[in-house]
Amino acid sequence: MLTYLADLSEYFGPLRLFRFLTFRASMGAATAVVVGFIAAPWIFARLRQLKLSQTLRNKDEVGKLADLHAGKKDTPTMGGLVIFVSVFTATLLWAEPNMYVIVTMLVYAGLTGLGFLDDYLKVSKKNSKGLSSRWKLAGQGVLALVALGLLLADPDTHLKMSQLWVPFLKSALIAEMPIWFAFIFFFFVMAGSSNAINLTDGVDGLAIGCTVTATLVYGLMAYAAGNVIISDYLLISYVPGSGELAVICSALVGASLVFLWFNSHPASVFMGDTGSLALGGILGTIAFIIHQPFTLLIVGGIFVAEAASVILQIGSFKLRGKRIFRMAPLHHHFELLGWHENKVVIRFWIISLMCAFAGLATLKLR
Repeated sequence: MLTYLADLSEYFGPLRLFRFLTFRASMGAATAVVVGFIAAPWIFARLRQLKLSQTLRNKDEVGKLADLHAGKKDTPTMGGLVIFVSVFTATLLWAEPNMYVIVTMLVYAGLTGLGFLDDYLKVSKKNSKGLSSRWKLAGQGVLALVALGLLLADPDTHLKMSQLWVPFLKSALIAEMPIWFAFIFFFFVMAGSSNAINLTDGVDGLAIGCTVTATLVYGLMAYAAGNVIISDYLLISYVPGSGELAVICSALVGASLVFLWFNSHPASVFMGDTGSLALGGILGTIAFIIHQPFTLLIVGGIFVAEAASVILQIGSFKLRGKRIFRMAPLHHHFELLGWHENKVVIRFWIISLMCAFAGLATLKLR
């Protein structure tokens, strides 16, 4: 919205700054931080007042882990609302609206609502079940269909969003994907990322800290993809207008740091599915738009490992009747090995940072 002030630069020269993406991205991050710190105390107080506390699994379900997490019993959930309010406000103020921005925020808002419903059912029913996996996938499928439909219906974005790019190649692997294939692919990227971060959100600060590193990388990638000179130099896909997604990424980093302030051990609030489902969805959507979906497997290495541990654990138990890990997702395995929660989080952050650097390095490997 504030980008239109650049049109008045002939009357007041400094307003030309509003044309520069780097300035708006920086201001987006700063705005998200300010809004986050203003909104957080009020939102968290309301969550406590309404007694919207996290419902933990009992000892019959998770054994020793219930004792390790007993102190988290009365911690409020749905803290992802703070992230959403901060990102939405900053994006509205600083991003130049185009179809990529609209679709990304649509997916983010939709998954925030889906996660909120899941958290509300958990709190109201006083159990950890919430919304069934079937309904979550259905909701994600509808969002994927609407988002991809908007991207393909727009003549300015149709051609680019039909292409399939993979790391290490100088050109598109598929110049124009069939619509059915594009939908399935986008759904797997968006829903896979959404559910992976959801699984990672199990100990204080883990998911949000890893989100910061992944989002920083995708902010840089979005800036590169939207810049014709940089994209040509790196031999990556040039997606006109996608640079505006760097503003969203910057806002998301700022909002995530605010939330980490309150979510660090011992957490004052949990993001809940309200935050985790949406964070994964917005990252997956950005990755798809800028033609870096496969790079997300590298950048989000921790998320991939967490999701893979659950798949392997379930598969092994069903096929062999034996478990591979003491408990899945992976962070719980290390907790049960005797690692303190803080040690698990910090070591996973370190690995996440290394994954982020590795993913960023793929931009030059063509």
